[in-house]
Amino acid sequence: MAADRRSNWLKGVLDLLVLSRLTDGESYGYEIGRTLAEAGLGEIKGGTLYPVLNRLEEAGLVEAEFRAAERGPGRRYYRLTASGRAHLATESGAWLDFHRAVRTMLSPGGTTR
Repeated sequence: MAADRRSNWLKGVLDLLVLSRLTDGESYGYEIGRTLAEAGLGEIKGGTLYPVLNRLEEAGLVEAEFRAAERGPGRRYYRLTASGRAHLATESGAWLDFHRAVRTMLSPGGTTR
């Protein structure tokens, strides 16, 4: 039950978390997933993460580049576009407003006003 709940919560914010992870520079899927897991968000499986990255790329929020590796398989590196940075700023603000409203309601005696 707790894993299902976490999964549902994550669906609403995963795009923003992936964009946020790319603010410090480019990265590849496995590394993005590992960073999110280390932040306490749980394991983000490839079947969840890669469709998000593809959707962000199709929307023009990230750019991707495949690079061959000397050893092992090549990797697809992702980086934020200017549109991605603007989207992240706008949507982060909206998410934080929503988070504040939820926190208020969950606090003892919480009200909307």
